[in-house]
Amino acid sequence: MFGILKNTWPLMLGMMLLMLGNGLQGTLLGVRGSLENIDPATMGLIMSAYFIGFLGGSRAAPWMLKRVGHIRVFAALGSLVSAAFILYAAVVHPIAWLLLRLLVGFCFSGIYVVAESWLNHSSTNEQRGQSLSLYLIVQMLGIVLGQLLLNVADPNGYDLFVLITVLVSVSFAPILLSVSPAPVHETTKAMSIKDLISASPLACFGTLMLGGVFATLFGMAPVYATESGFTIAQVSYFIMAIYLGGMLLQYPIGWLSDRYDRRYLIIIVSALCALSAAMGLLFSNSYIALVLIAFVIGGTSNPLYSLLLAYANDYAEADQMAAVSGGLLFINGLGAMTGPILVGYAMRELGIHWFFITISVLMAITCIYGIYRMTQRTYDIAPEDAAPHVLVTSRSTPAGAEFAIEAADEAQLELLEEEDEANEWDSYDNEVVDRYDALADDTKSKND
Repeated sequence: MFGILKNTWPLMLGMMLLMLGNGLQGTLLGVRGSLENIDPATMGLIMSAYFIGFLGGSRAAPWMLKRVGHIRVFAALGSLVSAAFILYAAVVHPIAWLLLRLLVGFCFSGIYVVAESWLNHSSTNEQRGQSLSLYLIVQMLGIVLGQLLLNVADPNGYDLFVLITVLVSVSFAPILLSVSPAPVHETTKAMSIKDLISASPLACFGTLMLGGVFATLFGMAPVYATESGFTIAQVSYFIMAIYLGGMLLQYPIGWLSDRYDRRYLIIIVSALCALSAAMGLLFSNSYIALVLIAFVIGGTSNPLYSLLLAYANDYAEADQMAAVSGGLLFINGLGAMTGPILVGYAMRELGIHWFFITISVLMAITCIYGIYRMTQRTYDIAPEDAAPHVLVTSRSTPAGAEFAIEAADEAQLELLEEEDEANEWDSYDNEVVDRYDALADDTKSKND
């Protein structure tokens, strides 16, 4: 681990500061919007703009990198993010916020492409899996801790917006001053959405529904919490529970994914998420219960994306896995773009309880569709032949997904080499035993 930090500490430190700022900005904007009496439907449009920009940025970033190089792209996008964050407080208007969120989503997508390509290039084959794990931990930890920063100043003022601007600005210093070069990310050949749906309808449908869930959780949760009358501290803990659940339950569900029929896990995890969201309606007057429910929802919905990706890769060739991940990221983005718009409108017209209803319905539909798909296809892939479970998040870019797949391939290859070596030793031991038995028999025969 220390060897990995020696080569990647500038990136890890920069990502930690970056995620502190980015983790806070979504929550801060949702809270400030409610305090400014911007209705939930309008906030839904504003929040969806980030995902539209993110999807566009993931497509445009490789082109920009080829034209001007990673350092210029990284610095330019970082400057735009810093400017956008301070303009949130300077221009409090829905149209301005929508355009700024669009810009922020576009810029962060490009920033992630550069960072993930840099990390992939700086990691050896033996360290790639550990580098990815550390990168994901830093990302999630930064977002979780970022929620606590909501308590250091009044969201009605400028201070918190200045804070996220400073965090993002400072985060680029260790990365840009690093002497280690970052390569330009080369995109793999894309896979058509039609072919992807044909290969795995469940993965595509589930990813689309999950995009709506992600956008609802990370875009509208602050609006729901503020409209429910939570204090600023309560809002921060409520949002933090969502991210904390995703961080802690990602690995256990991934471990199960490599050992059991993934369709059963998809159905069970979706059902748990739907049931937990429904419980949010029953315990809407209990803050502690809502925090626990938020933890379970985050802990089931976040790992589900990696689970769906692994299931889709079960039906793909090795050289198609990166293309599969890129296609699912696009489908997830489509769901994320529409999620906040629909739930925001429903919350305005029908009540804030539609925050939980939307999540419960989307996950219940995924569960039902998973049961239906089990009647249409037999899952006859043995655990040892299944594609490796890849840890990715809803913030992953195609570069990050490819990095994760390479890390999983290296881990699987290392495991196979260890098994082959163990089998060779077993064969050698058996050969020695056979020779000893033969010699003993021969000696006994002579003695007789």
